[in-house]
Amino acid sequence: MLSDLMINNDFLAYTLANPTQLPAGYHFMLGQHTRVEVLDTGVISFSPATASKDIVLSCAVHGNETAPIEICNQLISDLLNQRIIAKQRVMFLIGNPAAILNKTRFINENMNRLFSGAHSKGEGLTHPERHRAKALEQYVADFFNVNSDRQRIHYDLHTAIRPSKHEKFAIYPYRPGRAFSGEQMMFLADCGVDTILFHHEPTTTFSYYSSEQFQADAFTVELGKVMPFGQNDMSRFTQTHTMLEKLITESSLPAVTFDPDKVNLYKVSRSINKHFDDFEFSFAGDTKNFSAFKQGEVLATEGGKQITVEQPLEAIVFPNANVPVGQRTVLCLVPALNETIV
Repeated sequence: MLSDLMINNDFLAYTLANPTQLPAGYHFMLGQHTRVEVLDTGVISFSPATASKDIVLSCAVHGNETAPIEICNQLISDLLNQRIIAKQRVMFLIGNPAAILNKTRFINENMNRLFSGAHSKGEGLTHPERHRAKALEQYVADFFNVNSDRQRIHYDLHTAIRPSKHEKFAIYPYRPGRAFSGEQMMFLADCGVDTILFHHEPTTTFSYYSSEQFQADAFTVELGKVMPFGQNDMSRFTQTHTMLEKLITESSLPAVTFDPDKVNLYKVSRSINKHFDDFEFSFAGDTKNFSAFKQGEVLATEGGKQITVEQPLEAIVFPNANVPVGQRTVLCLVPALNETIV
């Protein structure tokens, strides 16, 4: 196993050749400077002798979101080939290898609804996504619990099902009692992620798990639209790749003051869940994320009733009517004017 990885230094190919598990984890050294641990299929960490940050970069929680997979795989390859040297601890997680091979969002269930213990509740306990979500939680816990003094960061990288008026955006999970980090938002802006959505309730997403359990600076980061392998214009991710490389390879990054003019700020006003099988949106299927609707306009119908816009203006993001009853169909957004940012 070690020889295959070291000869090719293609961790994605190695993962997809072993999509369910590895016979055993193992570790090795890069030169005299970095300990590499391969913990499971799609799970690899790099640990220099000293560090001030513990960084988790996850991708392929949805298997068909290929651009983040390519970004992470290139960073892993550059680290393994020692083209770049880690100055911070970093763990990469390729979330759902089976779904990557299947070229689908998931196999049985949306994995990004299965964290914070949701993997062990309700029906479908034998689904592979549930076992994988539980395992990924444990890898994150083990990684972060090595040292509580280092800054903890988790960027869960995605691409969205449909185009967006703001191409790259991030969801800032609910963090009661903690202010939102202006420095983190400026880092994301330098990544080309110029729009932030503040969430104000617990969820079962991967980024919320890291934020809530380990007080990590965690985000769900949407980097564009879903495309198959080979069809991503990787030049559109140059800023993101460059800043993630700097985050890993520099001992510290310059302090940056929060500038509200560099970001678009929204907050989630409500989440609309599906209650009946006949749920149907009133807008076209190609409507972009962040499209806005006026108060009183009909967003959807179900069970013989209309769901209308409640605020003077609400934008929508992640509309998806093809979810099971009980799950979220869309998030409604309003401008975020009074968030506590430090």
